[in-house]
Amino acid sequence: MKYFLWLLKAAIFFTLFAFALNNQQSATVHFFFGTAWTAPLVLVVLSAFALGVAVGVLGMVPRWWHHRNAARRAQTAPAATDQAAVSPPAEPDGALGAPLHGI
Repeated sequence: MKYFLWLLKAAIFFTLFAFALNNQQSATVHFFFGTAWTAPLVLVVLSAFALGVAVGVLGMVPRWWHHRNAARRAQTAPAATDQAAVSPPAEPDGALGAPLHGI
């Protein structure tokens, strides 16, 4: 398994290396107000990918903080959840098998 992972990593590396070698042409990216950036195509693609990853991570940070705080609250108050798990609420007669969502 260890050798398989190294082989997979080597294959990914050489694939990306060949991609970089095949895309050395200059590319011009035009921004607003007449500004432009000229760089090799592989750098343009890499920077666009890195920018997309950064925007995606920044978009997920609030959700991570929310889940982290919820996990911290759940660890500090386990006694209240243990009592609720021991005695479930009683169901009225005829409610067994009835769907909860109304379908």
